[in-house]
Amino acid sequence: MRFLSVLLVTFLGCNAFAQRSTNSIFQKDSLLIVTKQPNKGFYHDYIIFIPKGTPMNATTVLLVEPNNTGKITDSIGMHKEAAIALASVSSVGNNCATELKIPLLVPVFPRPASQPLLYTHALDRDVMLQQNAEYKRLDLQLLEMINDAKKRLASLEIQIAPKFFMCGFSASGTFVNRFSFIHPEKIKALAIGGFNGKLMLPMESLKGEKLNYPIGINDFSDLFNKKFDFTNYKEIPKYIYMGALDTNDAVQFDDAYSGSERKIINENLGKSVQERFVNCQNYYQTQDISATFKTFEKVGHWTTSEMNLKVILFFLNELKK
Repeated sequence: MRFLSVLLVTFLGCNAFAQRSTNSIFQKDSLLIVTKQPNKGFYHDYIIFIPKGTPMNATTVLLVEPNNTGKITDSIGMHKEAAIALASVSSVGNNCATELKIPLLVPVFPRPASQPLLYTHALDRDVMLQQNAEYKRLDLQLLEMINDAKKRLASLEIQIAPKFFMCGFSASGTFVNRFSFIHPEKIKALAIGGFNGKLMLPMESLKGEKLNYPIGINDFSDLFNKKFDFTNYKEIPKYIYMGALDTNDAVQFDDAYSGSERKIINENLGKSVQERFVNCQNYYQTQDISATFKTFEKVGHWTTSEMNLKVILFFLNELKK
């Protein structure tokens, strides 16, 4: 296991932690754990993984991967432990950050057992209707974490570009898909996989059914107090992938979708994961949305080294632009 320099950060003055060298690169894998800052607009901790070799005094791109604990629990410690593992040990984002030598940000959003329908890690409708400060507009909280992280990284002589990369798998892939609809102007490129075959659609209705968030954009203006920016959304480079044997289907469970949402999806997009994935691809391609779709044979609801490599190469290509 590689050595990680772990730093608990509660303030901006991080210059003392910078690992300088004549080559102007970070000298060891480092983990910054930043405590929540309600006065700055985020009510949860977040983590920055800085891989060895990250360039200093040069502008690079921040990668953001939302956390996905994979289960509900009221223990924020368990969510934090899972987020740290995701950031520093094994995830698509960690693989990308390590190979591309770019920082990775992972939020520590809870997924409470006391509110089992609040699917925070997928940014579902229940979350977007929350008024409690802790859960309200997690998308905006994540943006404030990113703004805060840019300042902290700048103090470490790591300059971050205005737009960022995003990636996610399973629930976090769904989070990224939905987040990209709300803030398309912020994202340089994104890669998502294992998302139940159901992509959010840039459509107000389908076959006579109104498509509210998170299926479509019918009530987008009401929820977010702005119009959907289709121009920016369609131009985001997207790498969207699924395993051909993936049958993990959150659509059929109440924590992910309501009964009415489930009915619309099953009847209009497909009752199975793979059928939905094909139909969603067709809708994206019909609307000329910039996306590369990939199905990996003999793969279920998990990631492989081949998947990771494809995502790394995708981001590498975008990093050069």
